[in-house]
Amino acid sequence: MTNNAGVFATITAPDVREQLRRAVVDPQTLTHSWLFTGPPGSGRSIAAKAFAAALVCPNNGCGQCEQCRMVQAGTHPDVVWVSTDGVWIHADKVREVISDAAKLPTVGRRRVIVVEQADRLNAAGSNSLLKSVEEPPASTYFVLCAPSTDPSDISITLRSRCRHVYIPTPSPEAVAGVLLSDAALALTEEQAQWAAGVSGGHIGRARHLARDEKARAKRAAALKVPQLVYEPAKLYRYVGELVAKAQEEAESLLATQDQRERDELEDAYGVGAKGKGAAKAQRGSAGAVAELERKQKMRRTRQSSESLDLALIDIAGLYRDAMMVATGAVVDGEPVGGFQHPDMAATARELARRNSGAALVQCIDAVTECRQRLLSNVKPELALMALAGRLQQCCAVV
Repeated sequence: MTNNAGVFATITAPDVREQLRRAVVDPQTLTHSWLFTGPPGSGRSIAAKAFAAALVCPNNGCGQCEQCRMVQAGTHPDVVWVSTDGVWIHADKVREVISDAAKLPTVGRRRVIVVEQADRLNAAGSNSLLKSVEEPPASTYFVLCAPSTDPSDISITLRSRCRHVYIPTPSPEAVAGVLLSDAALALTEEQAQWAAGVSGGHIGRARHLARDEKARAKRAAALKVPQLVYEPAKLYRYVGELVAKAQEEAESLLATQDQRERDELEDAYGVGAKGKGAAKAQRGSAGAVAELERKQKMRRTRQSSESLDLALIDIAGLYRDAMMVATGAVVDGEPVGGFQHPDMAATARELARRNSGAALVQCIDAVTECRQRLLSNVKPELALMALAGRLQQCCAVV
């Protein structure tokens, strides 16, 4: 008998692990449509990948067979991953998904459609998907991933047709375990514990911090902002540099993908080829190139905003640590639940010494408001400059 711990071992929550394992082995509990929710970084996509592997694996998720390995590598022909680089997953994309869902499995025992960003389904996309989720083909299973069951994240009708599984934020110990189990990272226990401790339970962020020196440097740069509040001349220049660095990082991360897409489009239109027919085709490529450039610009903007959002989450975490110390919510010298930034404990205590708990709460509110402004497409430079001013007011710096 095969041990199902194979693929499910990557899921940090024991209750979730057992619930999905039981569903795979018991036809009475295996429904066709699932909704995985949980906070950012909790491991929704990891759980979806493990579940998908178990659904197609002949041994219910052994983790060793070719089926499991293909799912983990993202190459299994019967597991379809749906995501977007844009703001929305539109109805035309959903129609492709519906077409895929209707196909019979090719090499696995089932076909699995995983919508990683179901919260980005627009109204038309949700309505298009609803019929397939309500009445899926006998061998097809849907797994939708979203931050929550709130109507702003997933439509009520779509949610009501799915079995809900909540993925909680993992503990630092669980995150460290995931990092240490990843042979590609080759981390020491100390390195894994550090990355897990400063990531706020975000598995993807912990992995990124563990393997990328630039990510560690960017985090350190963000955490300088609360200290520079007391040096106004430096503060405004510094937040401007943070925005510029986020934009540079986005362009650097996406440069290879952008160029590959451009090359593929030019190949499709025969750019560079000679002949009458080729010239005509190339003239028709202008619109397609303009549309590609528009989408790429949107993707870079989104990547830059996400980079800034992570920086703001770090800043809010440092203010949270200081607020806990300032209000006396401390056990054995540490805030209840521990420091979100253990390596910045001295800075948190200094902020607590200089500010009241109420002032530090106002700082956290100011950071939250800045994040909301970024989501509302306020220019990053303006949003960060406004934040700098608010933080000075909260900390009574004139």
